[in-house]
Amino acid sequence: MPSWLDRISRRGVMRAALTGAAVGLTTGTAFGAAAQEKMSLQEADYQDSPKDIRMCATCTLFVPPRSCKAVEGEISPNGWCKLFALAD
Repeated sequence: MPSWLDRISRRGVMRAALTGAAVGLTTGTAFGAAAQEKMSLQEADYQDSPKDIRMCATCTLFVPPRSCKAVEGEISPNGWCKLFALAD
């Protein structure tokens, strides 16, 4: 058995394993979030007119003046898509 192996405690091994797992999970989440892409207008079934009383201007994903957090391209405040989420 190598001499360095005698100096490693079970607690040290557990601490290193848990730290490695935490770093791996954190890094994976950050890369996953960065890799997310916006949907195209077609994928989101976007239309330039409201659906009933639902419209982009009242959606939580809408970014004034003409953008969306989930759909790429220029968005009309009066538009609508299948990702609509009513703001509180």
